[in-house]
Amino acid sequence: MASAFDVAAYILREAGPMTAMKLQKLCYYSQAWSLVWDEAPIFDEQIEAWANGPVVPQLFRQHRGALTVAQFNTGDPQKLTADQQQTVDVVLTTYNPYTAQQLSELTHSEQPWIDARRGLGPTERGSAVISHEAMREFYGSLLAREDAQTL
Repeated sequence: MASAFDVAAYILREAGPMTAMKLQKLCYYSQAWSLVWDEAPIFDEQIEAWANGPVVPQLFRQHRGALTVAQFNTGDPQKLTADQQQTVDVVLTTYNPYTAQQLSELTHSEQPWIDARRGLGPTERGSAVISHEAMREFYGSLLAREDAQTL
């Protein structure tokens, strides 16, 4: 299975350098949509609901202090399967046009992050995990709503 580092390396290879916050959000959406479209996680690392949105702590430790991330030497984009690459490509087409702040605000409006942050103040530190089930259920419901609108 690919790691979060492999996904981050693929994102950076395809989209170029970006802020650390934006990279985190694109990894989150890659995981969420992989759970819906591919019915499996794209990486094993957990995602936590931090004050600025979903974060993969292992990635954060690698880019801590960097405003912009250009590459992940610990990741190998070739480890992603063709289906996983296709999932990330669609995520990039959909979400990459947004700024890091817009993506953070978007995640703050979505149920998986909201539920994991329950009981915490807006800027309070927290490390609650956003479960695969919460992501699958929420993003799957968006897909179901979209399918219903096209009927």
